[in-house]
Amino acid sequence: MNPTAKTRFSMRSIQRTTKCRYIGTTSSRVDQTMRLSDGRTLGYAEYGCETGYPLIFMHGYPQCRLEASALDHIFRQRRIHVIAPERPGFGLSTVQPNRRIMDWPADVQALAHHLSLSRFAIMGGSGGGPYALACARMLPQGMMSAVGIFAGAGDWRAGAHHMPWIYRVSMLAAEHWPAGLRGSLAFVVWILRNGLNTQMATRRINDYLLKDRDQHDESVEERRAQLLRIIFEPFAQGTGPAAYEAKLLSQDWGIKFGDITYNNLHIWHAEKDWNSPLPMTEYYVKLLSKKPSFTVFEGDTHFTIHRHLDEILSELIPESL
Repeated sequence: MNPTAKTRFSMRSIQRTTKCRYIGTTSSRVDQTMRLSDGRTLGYAEYGCETGYPLIFMHGYPQCRLEASALDHIFRQRRIHVIAPERPGFGLSTVQPNRRIMDWPADVQALAHHLSLSRFAIMGGSGGGPYALACARMLPQGMMSAVGIFAGAGDWRAGAHHMPWIYRVSMLAAEHWPAGLRGSLAFVVWILRNGLNTQMATRRINDYLLKDRDQHDESVEERRAQLLRIIFEPFAQGTGPAAYEAKLLSQDWGIKFGDITYNNLHIWHAEKDWNSPLPMTEYYVKLLSKKPSFTVFEGDTHFTIHRHLDEILSELIPESL
Protein backbone atom coordinates (compact mmCIF):
# COMPACT_ATOMS: atom_id res chain seq x y z
CA MET A 1 0.00 0.00 0.00
CA ASN A 2 1.43 3.39 -0.97
CA PRO A 3 1.62 6.22 1.64
CA THR A 4 -1.27 8.16 0.10
CA ALA A 5 -3.59 5.15 0.17
CA LYS A 6 -2.55 4.38 3.75
CA THR A 7 -3.40 7.93 4.83
CA ARG A 8 -6.73 7.76 3.07
CA PHE A 9 -7.55 4.45 4.80
CA SER A 10 -6.59 5.86 8.19
CA MET A 11 -8.82 8.91 7.76
CA ARG A 12 -11.77 6.73 6.78
CA SER A 13 -11.22 4.51 9.80
CA ILE A 14 -11.14 7.55 12.08
CA GLN A 15 -14.35 8.88 10.54
CA ARG A 16 -16.18 5.59 11.08
CA THR A 17 -15.07 5.25 14.71
CA THR A 18 -15.40 8.90 15.79
CA LYS A 19 -18.41 9.40 18.03
CA CYS A 20 -21.16 11.24 16.20
CA ARG A 21 -21.81 14.71 17.57
CA TYR A 22 -25.45 15.33 16.79
CA ILE A 23 -26.41 18.73 15.46
CA GLY A 24 -29.18 20.23 17.57
CA THR A 25 -32.19 21.77 15.85
CA THR A 26 -31.73 25.07 17.66
CA SER A 27 -32.11 28.35 15.83
CA SER A 28 -28.33 28.79 15.86
CA ARG A 29 -28.00 25.79 13.52
CA VAL A 30 -31.15 25.98 11.40
CA ASP A 31 -31.24 29.77 10.92
CA GLN A 32 -27.72 30.39 9.62
CA THR A 33 -26.75 32.89 6.95
CA MET A 34 -23.71 33.95 4.96
CA ARG A 35 -23.02 36.98 2.78
CA LEU A 36 -22.34 36.25 -0.88
CA SER A 37 -19.92 38.23 -3.04
CA ASP A 38 -22.75 40.19 -4.72
CA GLY A 39 -24.13 41.29 -1.34
CA ARG A 40 -26.99 38.80 -1.18
CA THR A 41 -27.72 36.73 1.92
CA LEU A 42 -27.77 32.94 1.63
CA GLY A 43 -29.73 31.11 4.31
CA TYR A 44 -28.90 27.54 5.29
CA ALA A 45 -29.37 24.95 8.03
CA GLU A 46 -27.33 22.02 9.31
CA TYR A 47 -28.67 18.63 10.40
CA GLY A 48 -27.50 15.14 11.25
CA CYS A 49 -24.03 14.35 12.54
CA GLU A 50 -21.51 17.17 12.84
CA THR A 51 -18.57 14.80 12.31
CA GLY A 52 -20.22 12.88 9.48
CA TYR A 53 -19.69 12.99 5.72
CA PRO A 54 -21.04 16.27 4.26
CA LEU A 55 -24.14 16.21 2.06
CA ILE A 56 -25.55 19.39 0.53
CA PHE A 57 -29.31 18.96 0.32
CA MET A 58 -31.37 21.02 -2.15
CA HIS A 59 -34.95 21.49 -1.06
CA GLY A 60 -38.08 20.90 -3.11
CA TYR A 61 -40.69 23.33 -4.36
CA PRO A 62 -41.98 25.44 -2.71
CA GLN A 63 -39.80 24.78 0.33
CA CYS A 64 -36.73 26.07 2.14
CA ARG A 65 -33.83 25.01 4.37
CA LEU A 66 -36.22 23.55 6.98
CA GLU A 67 -37.50 20.76 4.72
CA ALA A 68 -34.53 18.54 5.60
CA SER A 69 -35.43 18.69 9.31
CA ALA A 70 -38.12 16.05 8.70
CA LEU A 71 -35.33 13.61 7.78
CA ASP A 72 -32.96 14.54 10.59
CA HIS A 73 -33.39 11.20 12.41
CA ILE A 74 -32.30 9.32 9.26
CA PHE A 75 -29.29 11.59 8.77
CA ARG A 76 -28.30 10.96 12.39
CA GLN A 77 -28.65 7.20 12.05
CA ARG A 78 -26.45 7.21 8.95
CA ARG A 79 -23.98 9.69 10.51
CA ILE A 80 -24.31 12.20 7.69
CA HIS A 81 -23.64 15.92 8.06
CA VAL A 82 -26.36 17.65 6.06
CA ILE A 83 -26.12 21.28 4.93
CA ALA A 84 -29.39 22.60 3.49
CA PRO A 85 -29.14 25.96 1.67
CA GLU A 86 -32.24 27.71 0.39
CA ARG A 87 -32.63 29.29 -2.98
CA PRO A 88 -33.00 33.06 -3.49
CA GLY A 89 -36.24 34.51 -2.12
CA PHE A 90 -37.10 31.54 0.08
CA GLY A 91 -36.82 31.75 3.87
CA LEU A 92 -33.71 33.74 4.80
CA SER A 93 -32.14 33.94 1.33
CA THR A 94 -32.59 37.31 -0.33
CA VAL A 95 -34.00 37.64 -3.82
CA GLN A 96 -31.70 37.41 -6.85
CA PRO A 97 -33.29 39.40 -9.69
CA ASN A 98 -33.72 37.50 -12.96
CA ARG A 99 -32.00 34.43 -11.53
CA ARG A 100 -31.58 31.25 -13.54
CA ILE A 101 -31.26 27.63 -12.47
CA MET A 102 -27.69 27.67 -13.78
CA ASP A 103 -26.81 30.49 -11.35
CA TRP A 104 -27.31 28.19 -8.36
CA PRO A 105 -23.99 26.23 -8.49
CA ALA A 106 -22.06 29.44 -7.76
CA ASP A 107 -24.00 29.88 -4.50
CA VAL A 108 -23.33 26.25 -3.56
CA GLN A 109 -19.62 26.65 -4.24
CA ALA A 110 -19.52 29.82 -2.13
CA LEU A 111 -21.24 27.99 0.74
CA ALA A 112 -18.78 25.09 0.48
CA HIS A 113 -15.85 27.51 0.75
CA HIS A 114 -17.55 29.28 3.67
CA LEU A 115 -17.83 25.97 5.54
CA SER A 116 -14.37 24.74 4.43
CA LEU A 117 -15.82 21.75 2.60
CA SER A 118 -13.33 20.41 0.09
CA ARG A 119 -15.47 17.45 -0.98
CA PHE A 120 -19.12 16.60 -0.48
CA ALA A 121 -22.12 14.79 -1.93
CA ILE A 122 -25.18 16.53 -3.37
CA MET A 123 -28.82 15.54 -3.26
CA GLY A 124 -31.72 17.40 -4.84
CA GLY A 125 -35.25 16.42 -3.88
CA SER A 126 -38.31 17.12 -6.04
CA GLY A 127 -38.00 20.75 -7.26
CA GLY A 128 -34.37 20.70 -6.12
CA GLY A 129 -33.54 18.05 -8.73
CA PRO A 130 -32.79 20.43 -11.63
CA TYR A 131 -30.54 22.45 -9.31
CA ALA A 132 -28.57 19.32 -8.40
CA LEU A 133 -28.25 18.59 -12.11
CA ALA A 134 -26.95 22.14 -12.67
CA CYS A 135 -24.28 21.47 -10.03
CA ALA A 136 -23.26 18.27 -11.83
CA ARG A 137 -22.79 20.41 -14.94
CA MET A 138 -21.04 23.44 -13.42
CA LEU A 139 -19.13 22.57 -10.24
CA PRO A 140 -15.55 21.26 -10.34
CA GLN A 141 -15.86 17.48 -10.50
CA GLY A 142 -13.31 16.96 -7.76
CA MET A 143 -15.55 18.76 -5.26
CA MET A 144 -18.40 16.26 -5.61
CA SER A 145 -18.20 12.65 -4.48
CA ALA A 146 -21.67 11.96 -5.92
CA VAL A 147 -24.79 13.77 -7.13
CA GLY A 148 -28.24 12.35 -6.46
CA ILE A 149 -31.70 13.36 -7.67
CA PHE A 150 -34.54 12.07 -5.51
CA ALA A 151 -38.05 12.19 -7.05
CA GLY A 152 -36.79 15.17 -9.04
CA ALA A 153 -38.82 17.55 -11.15
CA GLY A 154 -39.01 16.51 -14.79
CA ASP A 155 -38.35 18.36 -18.02
CA TRP A 156 -41.56 19.94 -19.37
CA ARG A 157 -40.27 19.57 -22.93
CA ALA A 158 -41.28 15.91 -22.63
CA GLY A 159 -44.85 17.16 -22.94
CA ALA A 160 -47.00 19.23 -20.60
CA HIS A 161 -49.80 16.68 -21.05
CA HIS A 162 -47.99 14.41 -18.59
CA MET A 163 -48.61 16.91 -15.77
CA PRO A 164 -51.85 17.28 -13.74
CA TRP A 165 -54.12 20.04 -15.03
CA ILE A 166 -53.58 22.22 -11.96
CA TYR A 167 -49.84 22.32 -12.69
CA ARG A 168 -50.45 23.16 -16.33
CA VAL A 169 -52.64 26.08 -15.24
CA SER A 170 -49.95 27.23 -12.81
CA MET A 171 -47.34 27.04 -15.54
CA LEU A 172 -49.42 29.22 -17.85
CA ALA A 173 -50.04 31.70 -15.04
CA ALA A 174 -46.34 31.81 -14.14
CA GLU A 175 -45.54 32.75 -17.73
CA HIS A 176 -48.45 35.01 -18.68
CA TRP A 177 -50.05 36.21 -15.42
CA PRO A 178 -47.46 36.06 -12.60
CA ALA A 179 -49.44 38.54 -10.48
CA GLY A 180 -52.40 36.16 -10.57
CA LEU A 181 -50.22 33.23 -9.50
CA ARG A 182 -48.70 35.28 -6.66
CA GLY A 183 -52.18 36.21 -5.50
CA SER A 184 -53.43 32.62 -5.70
CA LEU A 185 -50.47 31.35 -3.68
CA ALA A 186 -50.97 34.11 -1.10
CA PHE A 187 -54.61 33.09 -0.73
CA VAL A 188 -53.66 29.42 -0.21
CA VAL A 189 -51.07 30.41 2.41
CA TRP A 190 -53.68 32.58 4.18
CA ILE A 191 -56.20 29.71 4.19
CA LEU A 192 -53.62 27.29 5.58
CA ARG A 193 -52.37 29.70 8.21
CA ASN A 194 -55.88 30.26 9.54
CA GLY A 195 -57.08 26.69 9.13
CA LEU A 196 -54.10 24.99 10.79
CA ASN A 197 -54.39 27.19 13.88
CA THR A 198 -57.92 25.99 14.76
CA GLN A 199 -58.48 23.66 17.71
CA MET A 200 -59.65 20.83 15.42
CA ALA A 201 -56.55 21.09 13.21
CA THR A 202 -54.28 21.28 16.25
CA ARG A 203 -55.84 18.12 17.67
CA ARG A 204 -55.48 16.21 14.39
CA ILE A 205 -51.87 17.31 13.92
CA ASN A 206 -51.08 16.22 17.48
CA ASP A 207 -52.67 12.79 16.85
CA TYR A 208 -50.60 12.40 13.68
CA LEU A 209 -47.36 13.38 15.40
CA LEU A 210 -47.98 10.95 18.26
CA LYS A 211 -47.86 8.01 15.84
CA ASP A 212 -44.07 8.22 15.38
CA ARG A 213 -43.11 9.83 18.67
CA ASP A 214 -40.47 7.14 19.35
CA GLN A 215 -38.23 8.62 16.64
CA HIS A 216 -38.11 12.07 18.20
CA ASP A 217 -36.95 13.65 21.44
CA GLU A 218 -39.10 16.77 21.17
CA SER A 219 -42.57 17.12 22.64
CA VAL A 220 -45.63 17.03 20.40
CA GLU A 221 -46.06 20.79 20.90
CA GLU A 222 -42.50 21.47 19.78
CA ARG A 223 -42.86 19.24 16.74
CA ARG A 224 -46.16 20.85 15.77
CA ALA A 225 -44.49 24.25 15.90
CA GLN A 226 -41.66 22.90 13.72
CA LEU A 227 -44.16 21.48 11.22
CA LEU A 228 -46.01 24.76 10.92
CA ARG A 229 -42.73 26.59 10.44
CA ILE A 230 -41.72 24.17 7.66
CA ILE A 231 -45.00 24.97 5.89
CA PHE A 232 -44.85 28.76 6.18
CA GLU A 233 -41.14 29.66 6.28
CA PRO A 234 -40.72 29.38 2.48
CA PHE A 235 -43.12 32.34 2.15
CA ALA A 236 -41.39 34.57 4.71
CA GLN A 237 -40.66 37.05 1.89
CA GLY A 238 -44.03 36.66 0.19
CA THR A 239 -45.18 34.41 -2.64
CA GLY A 240 -43.29 36.14 -5.44
CA PRO A 241 -40.23 33.83 -5.26
CA ALA A 242 -42.44 30.73 -5.45
CA ALA A 243 -44.30 32.11 -8.47
CA TYR A 244 -40.98 32.92 -10.17
CA GLU A 245 -39.56 29.45 -9.48
CA ALA A 246 -42.69 27.86 -10.95
CA LYS A 247 -41.70 29.61 -14.18
CA LEU A 248 -38.08 28.43 -13.95
CA LEU A 249 -39.04 24.80 -13.37
CA SER A 250 -41.61 24.66 -16.18
CA GLN A 251 -39.41 26.26 -18.86
CA ASP A 252 -36.08 25.29 -20.39
CA TRP A 253 -33.68 24.86 -17.45
CA GLY A 254 -30.73 26.13 -19.48
CA ILE A 255 -28.87 22.85 -18.89
CA LYS A 256 -27.24 21.21 -21.91
CA PHE A 257 -27.62 17.57 -20.89
CA GLY A 258 -25.11 16.37 -23.45
CA ASP A 259 -22.44 18.56 -21.84
CA ILE A 260 -22.72 16.92 -18.41
CA THR A 261 -19.58 14.82 -18.10
CA TYR A 262 -19.85 14.09 -14.39
CA ASN A 263 -19.85 10.30 -14.05
CA ASN A 264 -21.26 9.60 -10.56
CA LEU A 265 -24.85 10.72 -11.02
CA HIS A 266 -27.70 8.81 -9.38
CA ILE A 267 -31.40 9.27 -10.12
CA TRP A 268 -34.22 7.66 -8.14
CA HIS A 269 -37.84 8.01 -9.15
CA ALA A 270 -41.25 6.55 -8.36
CA GLU A 271 -43.21 4.67 -10.99
CA LYS A 272 -46.54 6.28 -10.04
CA ASP A 273 -45.33 9.81 -9.36
CA TRP A 274 -48.17 12.06 -10.57
CA ASN A 275 -46.51 15.12 -9.01
CA SER A 276 -43.45 14.65 -11.22
CA PRO A 277 -44.42 12.06 -13.86
CA LEU A 278 -41.81 9.47 -14.76
CA PRO A 279 -41.83 10.14 -18.56
CA MET A 280 -40.59 13.68 -17.91
CA THR A 281 -37.56 12.37 -16.03
CA GLU A 282 -36.92 9.61 -18.58
CA TYR A 283 -36.87 12.35 -21.24
CA TYR A 284 -33.75 14.08 -19.93
CA VAL A 285 -32.08 10.87 -18.71
CA LYS A 286 -31.93 9.74 -22.35
CA LEU A 287 -30.19 13.01 -23.31
CA LEU A 288 -27.37 12.71 -20.75
CA SER A 289 -24.01 11.96 -22.32
CA LYS A 290 -22.89 9.98 -19.25
CA LYS A 291 -25.62 7.50 -18.37
CA PRO A 292 -26.51 7.75 -14.67
CA SER A 293 -27.51 5.09 -12.21
CA PHE A 294 -31.29 5.25 -12.74
CA THR A 295 -33.63 3.43 -10.35
CA VAL A 296 -37.42 3.38 -10.62
CA PHE A 297 -39.31 2.14 -7.55
CA GLU A 298 -42.35 0.23 -8.77
CA GLY A 299 -45.66 1.04 -7.11
CA ASP A 300 -44.33 4.10 -5.29
CA THR A 301 -45.53 7.68 -5.58
CA HIS A 302 -43.93 11.07 -5.00
CA PHE A 303 -45.04 10.82 -1.38
CA THR A 304 -44.07 7.20 -0.61
CA ILE A 305 -40.63 7.02 -2.24
CA HIS A 306 -39.11 8.38 0.98
CA ARG A 307 -39.41 4.91 2.51
CA HIS A 308 -36.43 3.94 0.35
CA LEU A 309 -34.32 6.82 1.65
CA ASP A 310 -32.00 4.65 3.73
CA GLU A 311 -31.20 2.53 0.67
CA ILE A 312 -30.77 5.68 -1.43
CA LEU A 313 -28.38 7.29 1.02
CA SER A 314 -26.35 4.06 1.18
CA GLU A 315 -25.86 4.27 -2.57
CA LEU A 316 -25.10 7.99 -2.55
CA ILE A 317 -22.68 7.90 0.39
CA PRO A 318 -21.10 4.44 0.74
CA GLU A 319 -19.58 3.37 4.05
CA SER A 320 -16.12 3.60 2.46
CA LEU A 321 -16.36 7.40 2.28
